[in-house]
Amino acid sequence: MKDPEIAKLRDIILARPRASEVAQMRRDADARGLSFGLASDVTVQPVDANGVKAEWTSTPDADAANAILYLHGGGYVLGSLDSHRHLVAEVGRASGARTLAVDYRLAPEHPFPAPVEDTVAAYRYLLGSGIKANRIAIAGDSAGGGLVVGAMLAIREAGLPLPGCGWCISPWVDMEALGQSFTDRAAADPTVQKATIQMMAQWYLGGANPRHPHAAPIHGDLAGLPPLLIQVGSAETLLDDSVALARKAGAADVVVDLQIWPEMIHIWHLYFPMLGAGRRAIASGGSFVRDALRGA
Repeated sequence: MKDPEIAKLRDIILARPRASEVAQMRRDADARGLSFGLASDVTVQPVDANGVKAEWTSTPDADAANAILYLHGGGYVLGSLDSHRHLVAEVGRASGARTLAVDYRLAPEHPFPAPVEDTVAAYRYLLGSGIKANRIAIAGDSAGGGLVVGAMLAIREAGLPLPGCGWCISPWVDMEALGQSFTDRAAADPTVQKATIQMMAQWYLGGANPRHPHAAPIHGDLAGLPPLLIQVGSAETLLDDSVALARKAGAADVVVDLQIWPEMIHIWHLYFPMLGAGRRAIASGGSFVRDALRGA
């Protein structure tokens, strides 16, 4: 049975004006996120995480011993604390943990590896605050979903202990946009097209190797990484990125759960106030995090 909520949401997204200038694109993304508001029981606390702008969000039942390091999406060009605060808060609620959202530097002003460096700095902040590595989950969506794994590789290279798990929502992990789903899902996806991905990859990489594992983790050695949850919608042009990441992780003996959600679009979790499937996906991810950190 077709989901009427996603059909209505698709029409809303298709009717949006599309800015072509980066500053306006950023303002639009922030405005859309802020329009959802924030539940009254959410506490927000700005913090300097080793020189990186960040903020804690928490709900009343959050376990102070657990933390989620959250990395927003937006192609490494858009997105901020404002655009994702409503989602970050609910991710934490579902997981029974506090969330530390990272306002990492954006391209093209700050190309690769700036977001990776900022994520590692924020992870060091969590460790320095006394939270054990195995009680930390790293989660993110789209570019942030790819950064979950890219940052884990950087964390390992830095000689730091790895987190307890990773939650990747609609991850972007292939800087070359080679997946067949960019073609066969193009008509179904109202948000992400191949030309957009190629443009953002060019801005983000700034001439760096498109197969550097910290930018495109499907080209990295994933052996030894903690369990991963990968959630992607069947209508996404980025579907093959998730499939490729799951295959790469599984082949490296990483415990991986790939969930392909019927009819869902890119980062449908963002729309949880109006989309039941968004609420269910967040609940599923929260259960994954709770189980992973409980066993730590």
